[in-house]
Amino acid sequence: MISVGCMRKDYTMTKVNMSDYGLSDRFMALAKEHEELTAARIISQEKGLYRIVSSIGEQFAEVSGKLRYNAASPSDFPAVGDFVMIDSISPDDHAVIHTVLPRKSVFLRKAAGTGNEEQVVAANIDTVFICMSLNNDFNIRRLERYLSVAWDSGASPVIVLTKSDLCDDIDRYLYEIEAVAFGTDVIVTSAIGEDGLEKLLPYITAGKTVALMGSSGVGKSTLINGLLGENRLDTNGLRNDDKGRHTTTRRELFLLKNGGIVMDTPGMRELGLWDAEDGLSKSFSDIEELASMCRFHDCSHTSEPHCAVRAAIERGELPADRLRSYLKLKAETSFSEDAQSYLAEKKQKFKNIAKENKKAKR
Repeated sequence: MISVGCMRKDYTMTKVNMSDYGLSDRFMALAKEHEELTAARIISQEKGLYRIVSSIGEQFAEVSGKLRYNAASPSDFPAVGDFVMIDSISPDDHAVIHTVLPRKSVFLRKAAGTGNEEQVVAANIDTVFICMSLNNDFNIRRLERYLSVAWDSGASPVIVLTKSDLCDDIDRYLYEIEAVAFGTDVIVTSAIGEDGLEKLLPYITAGKTVALMGSSGVGKSTLINGLLGENRLDTNGLRNDDKGRHTTTRRELFLLKNGGIVMDTPGMRELGLWDAEDGLSKSFSDIEELASMCRFHDCSHTSEPHCAVRAAIERGELPADRLRSYLKLKAETSFSEDAQSYLAEKKQKFKNIAKENKKAKR
């Protein structure tokens, strides 16, 4: 048994078939480039300590000093969902993570707060369930944010509407979603019925990873408990303002009986965009198509003559709120691109200084 205080759990070492945890032929080929190491997947993380699963079972791991030193940004560190290469003398020891294998998808956001750093929310996911409850939590502008980041991640978004039993006019919400979520599947669920859960299962097939994301209290943990068939995650009811209480405190992977993998994530109070230009183009394809017909290729859609976007608003074909949302998100991602370049240069500058100082000491 392994016991680590900060995790407050014990784990029994058992042999594991890593294909059950999504180790596909693609990742196996990448892993063969590190023959002296063992492939593993990050299951959860807490305060710099990782829980991983490999062919020998579950154990805890820390990043190597070399990986830490070479990391140019926070996204270079392992995140939940990552496949990594480890070495471990015995199952009872902490493993050491030497390499993060190239990701097939990554859900990035601007880290909460005032700093200009990116944060990996989830890695190597196939589908993102964007969860929104059909009560006061519903916000179409927030949905546009999630769709932009989800499309940019490389995974496929699916909108999951929860707590339908609390809603008297579902069609109104569906109408709003159809106006902004082009080509995105929408699933309506309720905690008091199993129909919604059955609709989710086709997306969570063997070896596929699905991440549930959304605001605090929208019912992500309730859905995962339903999929697991047991109450493994804590859930809370509604507050007085008709919003759910925050329960999940960390990201964690769970293996379902059908072989699918789900990731629970804490509710995100902020979802700042980080270099999500491609995702914006996909989620706002209607505006981008109109923009291609503007007289000026760099039209800001504010005051220029012959602006096709503003003309569509005047004709009632495009909501003005949607344009405002697009321009706001466009400005955010442009700022993050500038910040990303600046931070990378700054990080490399200090690395070069450190190397020169080492040479001087010799």
